[in-house]
Amino acid sequence: MEHNINWHGWLDFADRLAKEVGQQLLMDFGNASAEQKADGSVVTNSDRWADNYIKTAINKEYPHHGVLTEESALIFPDRDWCWIIDPIDGTTNFARGIPIWAISLGLLYRGVPVFGYVHLPTLGQSFHGWFSEPELTPELAVEVPNSAAFLNGQPIAIETQLPADTTINNYFFSSCSRSLAAMGRAEYPFKLRMLGVATYNLLTVATGATLAAVEATPKIWDIAAVWVILQAAGAQWISLNKDTPIFPLQPNQDYGDRSFPSLVVGQRNFLPTFLSLVEPLAN
Repeated sequence: MEHNINWHGWLDFADRLAKEVGQQLLMDFGNASAEQKADGSVVTNSDRWADNYIKTAINKEYPHHGVLTEESALIFPDRDWCWIIDPIDGTTNFARGIPIWAISLGLLYRGVPVFGYVHLPTLGQSFHGWFSEPELTPELAVEVPNSAAFLNGQPIAIETQLPADTTINNYFFSSCSRSLAAMGRAEYPFKLRMLGVATYNLLTVATGATLAAVEATPKIWDIAAVWVILQAAGAQWISLNKDTPIFPLQPNQDYGDRSFPSLVVGQRNFLPTFLSLVEPLAN
């Protein structure tokens, strides 16, 4: 295990780095030309610049850490510690001037996320969290701070039950377009929202803005950071790949084409409702 573990030092690093990148990206926001990649997603020169800037900063500050990133490094390295980054989550929004996009950084220990940081420059919101799953990372049992999630430095936690008089039709369910197509429904027992940013789509559950959120085809860089934050906040994370756990990631594997369909639910008592809705996405 790495010596001189400094969790709050990593938080300071992620906070400083994401905000430096965010300030530069704000200068390009709404003016970036997007091109389509082979997988159908889009990329801009701003994505490539941010990708390189973040990688360079990590390599300089933590040369013993690995890096996996959407734009240039898709092989999970054989290192105890690895950062997984998404330089711009929501590139289409970014390129077209829609002010919901994020910079995401997750830190993994032996393939399991333990720290996550997500910054939304246009909204002035920064999420972070610590989380240790004893069964997955027993070596860190005495090293990781108590699991906790934060928004702009203030603790966030999901209450386990809604008030007795709450009706589901007054609450939001956040989805991606592919999820809606797969579920094949015209009506839902709640209000739908579609944000176009996987990280923020899922994080709305952590803040209580939505009851649940689903992503049909998120990549590992979409979920590595938010997996930590949401579980630390008390959310229920359900992998819809029933027979294949998401973590730990395996060294020397290419994660560029792998999707990790996921459902996140804030209150456990609503799990059956949402599980039945997303059943067509499960495999």
